Parts: sequence; C-alpha cells; structure tokens
Amino acid sequence: MQLHKPIFQTHLLPQPSSQLFAPHKPHLPSISLCFHKATSTTPKTTTPESSTSSSCILTQTEKRTKQGHSPSSSGSCNSSFNSKMATMVAIDPHVVWTFLAYLLGFLLLSLLRRRNYGNATAKDKGKVKNKNKTSENHVSEECLKSSGTDVIIVGAGVAGAALAHTLGKEGRRVRVIERDLTEPDRIVGELLQPGGYLKLIDLGLEDCVEEIDAQRVLGYALFKDGKNTTLSYPLEQFHSDVAGRSFHNGRFIQRLREKAATLPNVQLEQGTVTSLLEENGIIKGVQYKTKDGQELQAHAPLTIVCDGCFSNLRRTLCKPQVEVPSCFVGLILENCNLPFANHGHVILADPSPILFYQISSTEVRCLVDVPGQKVPPIANGAMANYLKNVVAPQLPPELHDPFISAIDKGNIRTMPNRSMPANPQPTPGALLMGDAFNMRHPLTGGGMTVALSDIVILRDLLQPLRDINDAPSLCNYLESFYTLRKPVSSTINTLAGALYKVFSASPDQARKEMRQACFDYLSLGGVCSTGPVALLSGLNPRPLSLVLHFFAVAIYGVGRLLLPFPSPKRIWIGVRLIWGAAGIIFPIIKAEGVRQMFFPATIPAYHRAPPAN
Repeated sequence: MQLHKPIFQTHLLPQPSSQLFAPHKPHLPSISLCFHKATSTTPKTTTPESSTSSSCILTQTEKRTKQGHSPSSSGSCNSSFNSKMATMVAIDPHVVWTFLAYLLGFLLLSLLRRRNYGNATAKDKGKVKNKNKTSENHVSEECLKSSGTDVIIVGAGVAGAALAHTLGKEGRRVRVIERDLTEPDRIVGELLQPGGYLKLIDLGLEDCVEEIDAQRVLGYALFKDGKNTTLSYPLEQFHSDVAGRSFHNGRFIQRLREKAATLPNVQLEQGTVTSLLEENGIIKGVQYKTKDGQELQAHAPLTIVCDGCFSNLRRTLCKPQVEVPSCFVGLILENCNLPFANHGHVILADPSPILFYQISSTEVRCLVDVPGQKVPPIANGAMANYLKNVVAPQLPPELHDPFISAIDKGNIRTMPNRSMPANPQPTPGALLMGDAFNMRHPLTGGGMTVALSDIVILRDLLQPLRDINDAPSLCNYLESFYTLRKPVSSTINTLAGALYKVFSASPDQARKEMRQACFDYLSLGGVCSTGPVALLSGLNPRPLSLVLHFFAVAIYGVGRLLLPFPSPKRIWIGVRLIWGAAGIIFPIIKAEGVRQMFFPATIPAYHRAPPAN
C-alpha cells in the first residue's frame, strides 16, 4: 500500500551564472503545496536541478517568477526553478480545513451575537415598559414626593416664616402649610431682644420690623417697693440701629410671611396638618386638611415642624415635658407714657412680676403674671376685680389710671406660660423648631431670639448640602444642631426660669432676701448690671457667665445679711439663701443638660461633618 506523506520542505535552487551578476531583481517567495510519494524506505539522493518525484501545485507568485526563464527537464513538475531562488512550503490539509472551520464559526458567532443583542435590547425595552407599568405607583409616588419640594414647613409663625425665607433664599424649594394665614392676634411674642435683632440682620429680615410701627427698646426699668433702677443694653460696640424691638406680634408675622412669599421657590398654603407620614421609621411628609376640608398629602425629603406652643405633632419627634408655671393676663393701655421711654418696665409685685412695654406709638402692652394654671374668670367680673384690687395698687402712679381705663374697656385676654426643655428624639426626615421644640417663661422675652438663632444654625448646617434626600445620613448629621444651639438657648432658658422664680414673691425669708439681693445687685451698675443684661438680651450667650452672676447675687445677699454684725439667725438665713439659689438653678441646668451646656465640644455630634453627596 502506497502512503502519501505530507512534509514541509524548502528547496533553495541555485541561479545560473549569467544571473549572478545581473542587476538585482526582487523575487517573491514561491510557495507550493506538494504531496510526495513514499516509494521506498531507502532515502534517495537529490540533485540541485531536480527534486523527488512529486506532484506540485504552483502558486500565483511562482507563475509570475517563471516568466522569462527556461523550463527544466527533470521531474514531472515544471523546472522553472532552475533559474531562480524559490521557496517551497508544504502545508497539511487539516490546517486548511481547520482554518476554514474557524472562519465559518467566527461568522456564525458574529451573526448569533448580533441577533442576541437585538433580542436583549428589545427585552430590556420591554422590561423598562413593564417596570414603568408595574411600578407606576412607585414612580408616581416619587414624583409626588418631590413635587418640586425640598422642605415642608409646618406653621408660618415667626420661626416658620423666617425659616421659609431663609431656606428659600438658599435655593431650597419650600412649601409652608399654615393653619391660618390671616394676621394673628396674640399677647406674647411682641418683644425682640437685641441679640434676636442681630440674627434678624444675619438672615436679611431686618426690614420686617419696618412699617409696623415697631418701637426701639434700649433696656429695662425695674420697680420694687417704690424704688426703681434702669438697666441699659450694652450696645456701645454695635451699630446705632442695633437695639431691641417691640411691636404687634401679628404685624411682624405678616411681614415675615410677605417676605417669604416674594421668593418664587417658596409656596405658602393654608391647611391644618393632622399627622406626619412615616414609612420604615422615616418621615416622608405630612397629611393635612385644606380650608375646604379636603384631605391631602405633601411629600418632601425634610419636614420641619414649627407649629408653635400648642403643637400636636411634637410627640412624634420629642419627649415633651411641658410645665405651666403661670398665666399672663394681657391688656393694652392707650395713650400712655411710660416712666422711662424706650425701656421695658418690670414691676416686682406680689405675687409675681408685671410687665409693661410699648408695642406701637400709641399703645402699651401690659402683662400681669398670675401664678398657677387657673386664673380668675373673666366673664363674671372676677378678673377685673382682681386686677383693680390686687394689681393696680402696686403700679407706679404714672401707670395706675391708664391701667384702670384698660380694665374698664373689657379687652382682657389670657395666655398660659409654658416651659419645656428641649428633649429631641432624632427622627430621619423631620426636625422640630420654635416653640414646638423648646419653650421658656416669657418674662425675659427670649423666645424669638432663640428661634432666630436656631434658624441661623440650621441654615449654616444645610448650606454645604446639595442633596438632602438621604434621610438617615441627614438625621445623623443634624444631631449637631441640638448641640450647637445650646450656648444661646440654654443661657436664655436658664435665665428666664431662674429670674421668674427669683422675682416672684414668697413667704420664705430666704427667698425674700434673694429677691431683694437681686434688685440691689442689678442696681450697683457696671458689670453687675451690664453682665446680666447682656445675658438676657442674647448679646453674650455664655452659660458659665450666667452661673457666676447668679451665685454672685446669692453671695451678695449673704453679705448683706452678715453685715455689719452677723447673728445666728442671719447666718442660717444666709445658708438657706445659698441652698435656695442652688435649688433654683441646678434643676434648670440639669434639664438643659450639663454636658451640652458647659462642655458641648465633648459631644461627638458637635464635630460631625456633613455627609458626602
């Protein structure tokens, strides 16, 4: 049996001598596919002119190289290789078929991939359509949630309206839902301390106290047992326009609302918010009832509750501990000139203080503090009798007759004085502010100062954030708000609570001495008056300075008792006075938080950085 054995063989054929010195011509390599016959196992010798007997298939390049050369006579193949150098390569046919099979497979694979890509694209489009249909509620809910709103503010009082303008000016899309957009008529929230006015300037809202007949307030006048002393705000280092302001609360609020409404990205809407919308522990928005009684929902990444002292939403966001130590009875005295112009007047009466301050060029507000949660009824005349028989005799002569005239006009109103320390319960997607979050006795008129200071802090915290949609991260970051607000809020809150207790009458001899010592200490002038007034006005919100002045008053009272000659009774009263002073201020400090009040930098949230957007 004869076997055909393919081999790879290269033959180098010599050129004739006539060609050795001929001009050089490039020769393409000759490639031939040869199948040699194995005739014998004995190898045969070959000559340069001939090769083994073979069947050769010449390539096109060989045909080109043959032209102009004489053929050779040896072998069955053409002998044109005798006149040139050629290269012959024998290739296994399996390689050819393998190459063809690879090429065919590559073409089929390309076609299949193109077909699969088209099917996948169509399938993805179908999935998108199906997703749009199956999750239509989700998508529409997201659209409703955004609705062009970044922040929902519940309530448009002083805090809510000022916050709406502030966030709107920062570029946030704000939606404000207020129960009643008509001008409110209240007997509190009418005195803005100089520290609060500085915050108003910081927020760009100082023009809101213009055109409402607001009155400048430069300090206080204290009256006790026929004596009086004036306490001026330390305003020497500030611009001449900086001072306190007193006004009608409703007029001021309307100006704030009008200012907020001028921004195109702030929307004010009248409605009563009934509940917060919660999903997986995150506040997603609010449910509210419109003026027409229609139940609607509003969604936003952040909901800020500023619905005032009677908030029905605070229990969701904090642990309220509301106390009502007393009530205010409000009157308006017309065409009355106060003994000291541009000063708030505080009469240390029995059983508790009485306030007078001007709220317009022709009106003076009078607030009579009545201890406890119950006041004499107005309808049966008991309140008028109480005011005429108990309160009026203790007033300065200049205020007696206008006070009686105001009682006779019958426009007597009451307002409970609430106190509630800030006890936040951080909740993703929501925040409490204003009186809904923190209240103090209104004796010192510090409520609006605290609220405006909180707005400045919140504005500064939110400024670096472009995206506020990550509620858990935002909640974690805004925990620093509760610590950063402490210097101002705790100072004003503590001073308000402590002064009310010191200024209220008491049958206890030690408390009487403390009250008298406070009046005498403030009458000393210098740092003894400017220090406490700077604290009260919000110009120097330092809790440690407050504690030092408070115990300085107590020590001053003890010194009055021991001089010129101490006695066992006086020493005992002095001990009780110090003990009573500690009993007044330490519970207030405890409620505010000792660490937050005096060492805020030790709280981790104080140093918390904004989340990465």
